[in-house]
Amino acid sequence: MIRLVLFLIVLAAIAFGASWLADRPGEMLVVWQGWRIETTVPVALAALAAFSVALLIVWHLGALLLRSPRMIATFSRRRRREKGWAAVSRGLVAIGSGDLDAARRARAEALRYLPKEPLTQLLAAQSAQATGHQDDALRTFRTMLDTPDTRLLGLRGLHMEARRSGDVAAARMLAEEAANQSPALTWAADAVIEARCGEGDYAGAREVLEKQMAHRGIDKLQYRRRRAVLLAAEALALEQTDPPVARERAVEAVRLAPTLVPAAAVAGRLLGANGELRKATKIVETAYASTPHPELAQVAAHLRPGDAALDRLKRIRTLAAKAPDHAESLIALAHATIDANEFAEARALLQRLSAEPTQRVCLLMAELEASEHEDVGKAREWAARALRAPRDPAWIADGRVFDAWAPVSPVTGKLDAFVWAVPPGVSATPVLEHEAERVRLAIAAIREKEEARRELARAAELEKLAASEAVAEADAKRRMAETEAAAAELKTPEKPDAPPVIALPPLPDDPGPTGEPDPVAAAPARKRMFGL
Repeated sequence: MIRLVLFLIVLAAIAFGASWLADRPGEMLVVWQGWRIETTVPVALAALAAFSVALLIVWHLGALLLRSPRMIATFSRRRRREKGWAAVSRGLVAIGSGDLDAARRARAEALRYLPKEPLTQLLAAQSAQATGHQDDALRTFRTMLDTPDTRLLGLRGLHMEARRSGDVAAARMLAEEAANQSPALTWAADAVIEARCGEGDYAGAREVLEKQMAHRGIDKLQYRRRRAVLLAAEALALEQTDPPVARERAVEAVRLAPTLVPAAAVAGRLLGANGELRKATKIVETAYASTPHPELAQVAAHLRPGDAALDRLKRIRTLAAKAPDHAESLIALAHATIDANEFAEARALLQRLSAEPTQRVCLLMAELEASEHEDVGKAREWAARALRAPRDPAWIADGRVFDAWAPVSPVTGKLDAFVWAVPPGVSATPVLEHEAERVRLAIAAIREKEEARRELARAAELEKLAASEAVAEADAKRRMAETEAAAAELKTPEKPDAPPVIALPPLPDDPGPTGEPDPVAAAPARKRMFGL
């Protein structure tokens, strides 16, 4: 629009000038070298304009003639670049679509027309990777390291190849080099942070994150979140070995991300163990109000070690008030009421979740039946129902379920990859195992009570039997004593004993019983004996 207005203004000015000159015809006389030229002013001006145009055309033709070799060379280069860029474009599209033959042809054409272009080298490397020629790809990436413009591209390519081949040390070294050259580079900083987290070097990971933030490679919200994750991971690692340092890291993590469940849980445990109950309660309640989580309820219940079940129930009531209608609050209250033997309240709480009970709710009902009524049959029935019930939330990273939270994914190594959600395609979660253990303990307690009752009954029977045996033994002793007394009364006095017979020695003329008998004297006696 502006150009049209300017064109009309110029056209009007020319028309006004021509009209002005036509109204003032005037004459012009030129005498030069015997030539006499006489004309009017408008004709002279028109001739001057025509001569200027002709001179300008001649000048441009001469300049074009002088520049023609360079123009031809420039045109040739431009044509080659256009063909090269077209080949690169076709090659990248072919790689993306999986046409490996077209990718190879485009790579050859691009290398012929644009051999030193970064995109040509990238196309060559990617086509080599797509066709399975890893050595060619590595060679191309190493060639990129020699040029400053493509050095980071070469480092990234070599890093990816090292990770693909499982060479963790080489992958980390390449990422470290890229991060040192460009701290704001996202992939390099992330790779170094994840590698250091995998080794437990959370302080080193925070250093890389600080450099990335200083070079504006990450926004402030993401920086605060990642720093909180690293601090929470360090607090968990130092919770048993160095509680003061762990407590400091956990409190800072909560300050950066108050809703980060692992940070709030470890901060609550450490502050509670240190006697700072009010601060620990505030941290846990703030995180629970945003994300009701069973670990936070567990921490709140045991903030002060050694508390009675009723004291724990009181704290859980306060915590559940932060999210009164959430299922996790009802489950936490059910846990606490069962532990406090408030079975009627526990049953009322679980009835609110009975429309579609999850696995944890079913197991809580099983525990309630076992604890309140000692009904093992109903407890086992609810436990069997839990196997078909909907699943409960769990920690998930890269599609896999894990027992506990971690700063990086064990599958891909990605930082802050864990989420608390209902896992798809699994039959049970780690939280279910904890609930099942409570049911097993409740059923075991019933069996112990029954065994104790049987032992008491057996002991009572043994005592009764021992008492009856003692009575019988006493009766037998009494009867024996009476019999002995009666026998003593009927017993006659005994005769005095006769004096003992003492054999005298034989006389000299008496053979005695030891001498030989006289056969003559003994003969009449034998005759009389046998009737002779």
